[in-house]
Order: sequence, then structure tokens, then C-alpha cells
Amino acid sequence: MTHDDDASASRGVERAVEHLLRASHVASADELPGLVVVAAALFGGTDARLYLADLQQRVLVPFDTPAHHDHGQAPLEALGVDSTVAGRAFQQMLWHTQSAAPQGERERVRLWLPLLDGTERLGVLGVTLAAALLDDEIGVRRLRQLGSVVGEVVTTKTLYGDSIVRARRRRPMTLAAEIQWSLLPPLTFVNQCVTIAGGVEPAYEVAGDSLDYAVDAGVARFAVFDGMGHGIVSAQLISLVVAAYRNARRAGESLTDTAAHIESAVNDVFRVESFATGLLCELDTTRGLLTWLSAGHQEPVLLRGSRLVRALDVEPMLPLGLNQGLVRGFSAALGTEQLEPGDLVVLYTDGVTEARSPTGDFFGQERLAELLTRNLAAGLPAPETMRRVVHALLDHQAGDLDDDATLLMVEWHGPPGSHDDSTFPSRTGRRALHAG
Repeated sequence: MTHDDDASASRGVERAVEHLLRASHVASADELPGLVVVAAALFGGTDARLYLADLQQRVLVPFDTPAHHDHGQAPLEALGVDSTVAGRAFQQMLWHTQSAAPQGERERVRLWLPLLDGTERLGVLGVTLAAALLDDEIGVRRLRQLGSVVGEVVTTKTLYGDSIVRARRRRPMTLAAEIQWSLLPPLTFVNQCVTIAGGVEPAYEVAGDSLDYAVDAGVARFAVFDGMGHGIVSAQLISLVVAAYRNARRAGESLTDTAAHIESAVNDVFRVESFATGLLCELDTTRGLLTWLSAGHQEPVLLRGSRLVRALDVEPMLPLGLNQGLVRGFSAALGTEQLEPGDLVVLYTDGVTEARSPTGDFFGQERLAELLTRNLAAGLPAPETMRRVVHALLDHQAGDLDDDATLLMVEWHGPPGSHDDSTFPSRTGRRALHAG
């Protein structure tokens, strides 16, 4: 390919990005695969296909164009996250290539681009294109922009229809789980100061567990809750707890007043019939000071380097819903811990550490810490580490959890401005966005 050809192909990718940005404003979710096909053709790309991660992130499910089925073509097969090149692109948040049949004298490759919403992994985009385009720095940069735009459009269009949601589900979901998934924030977040990654199982039946977080100027607030019981009543309880938590948090309430607000909401609706345990945490992202309150919940753990340092204990109050007469301004024990850059704080529900193997072996705190540190030490991004830990938990219990299991991992990178992209930890996933 000549220099003029390089420039032409690169401009074609730029036009593809512009086309997607313009056309997506007045498109529904089911039209997105067709828009991607048209966009790819602008730079000579063929066989452009979207694959979305299923809820458990075991396979990449094809998100087909309606025309693909209308023309009688065989359905595309799902691609294994752990067994394909496309899956490797998803895991590592890096683009990968495979050889493809040449077109005339030009070598062609199959490019797999990760689809990301920030650092939340959605799936991959596969497209066959001229290999020489990947030798063009401007072309590569624009291809990454294309992947970013597709990821943002997938996220946006998910809100306006059910096509994308249905594509990501491999089996029916219970009503309780439907409620819980509607509550969850994106399960991955990264900025200069903090990385947050979460996991929830069993994906299609979860009812009584939830997590939430908010990252604002100078502070990250996050919580994990575990509601009494199972099924729809437990889901209703936790939906109320999370709503009350957000309501107090957004009003700028302290941890103790937030707990009192949740307590009042649970008592008003459920009287003394239901309760939920919880951990409410605040991290000063400038200084690295962690403060937390426990409402009868499992202690969070602190990981430093490649080892478990200790459980972070504090005298707990009773579970939310059992503290009769609790009012704002009450006195509760608050834990504090000064973090060091790179420290990990891990919150979990009892369904994680108390998961039993068929032989009765508990999953345990030590196993959890070992899996987290080993995968992070291997340079894997935080969401991939969480995916592998959750799958190890499922495998430990032979795929059949007796209780909901929720994990939330928070890493403090240090104060703002203490590092740049060249030294930013690869496990955040941020460096991966700029590599190929």
C-alpha cells in the first residue's frame, strides 16, 4: 500500500467515526450492527460484526443485523472469552489480529477491537481490513476511536430498547435478579486516583446482594449490602436500601446519618420483619484515608503488594432494620485506615467466603486474597481479575452457589498528579487503552 493509499484508508476510518456519530443520533439499538457494517465499508473493512459479553463474561455473543437473518445466513456462533483471539482482546482490553484471506495482492487481517464504556468492557468489534492500515499510526489511532465510539453508542442505546440486553442473556432471568441488575452501577470505574471493580453472582438469580459507588471530587463513596432471605422480597428490601443509601449520599450525609436514613426507610416499609447487613465506606482520594461503618457485615480486607495484610475490623452496629429508634447524629464506631498507593480494599458478602466445594471446603478469605493478588500481579486489568475470581468462586462450588455472592475491589493509586500514563498501573486497564 502506497503512502497515498495509507492516507486514504486513514481518512476512511475518520469518515467511519463521523458516520457513526451522526447516524447513531436517530438510530435504535437493533440498527447499530447495520451502522457498523456501513461505517467499516468506508475504509475497506468487511465482515464487520459486533459481539457482546454475556452477563457472566464467559462468551462473546454475536449481535447480528436483522438482514443477516433475513437473507437466510446461518447464525453466527458465540466466541469463548477464554479460548479465542476475540476473547483475548476482551480480556486484555487490547486489539488483536488474525490472518485473513488476501484480497488481490493486499494482505488482509481480522482485527478485534475491545468495546469499552470508559473502562467497562462490553464486548468486541471484529472487522477484516488491509494489514497495512495497522502500520499507519494515524490509522491505528482512528481505529481505536472507532472502537470507543461503538462502545459509547452500545451503552447509550441499551437505555432505549431491549435488543442489547436480550443479546447478553444466555438464559431467563428471575424477577428478583431483574430488579437487582437494574440497580447496579457500571461494574468497573477508573480515574487517576482510584480503580473500582465489582462482581455479582449468580447473575440470573441474584436477589439479596447489591453494591453501589460514586466517585466525586476528592472522594469515592462505596457500599456493599446483603439482604435477609431470598427471592422477590429480598430484592425489594435491597432496592429500598440502595435507594435510601443513594438518597442520603447525594444529600451529603455522613456515614452515620446515611445509616440512620437507611434504617428509617427499612423500618417504615418492612417494620421489624426484614434487615440487611452492609458496609458503608468513604475514601479520601487525595490523602488515601479510608473510613467505614459496618452494619453487621463481614469485615473488608486490606491487600498490599502481593499479600493479605489484615481484615479491617470495627465494632459493628446491628444490621440495618434492627436498630430501633436510630436517629441522625447517633454515635457509631467508625473505622479508619491510612492507605498506601497501590493498596486494595476488598468488600464481599458471606456468599463469597462461605461458598463450599462439593467436599465441604470453604472458599475462604485466604483463597480470595491469593486469587486477587496473583491475577493483578500478572498485569491483568482489574475487570479481568474480577471476572477470573468470580469464575473461580463458581467453579469452587461446581457452578451452583447456595447464596448470593458479591465482591467489590477498590484500589487507591495515590494522590492526583502523583503519576502519569507512562507509569500508571497496567492493571487499571487505562494503559491498555493506549496499546495494541
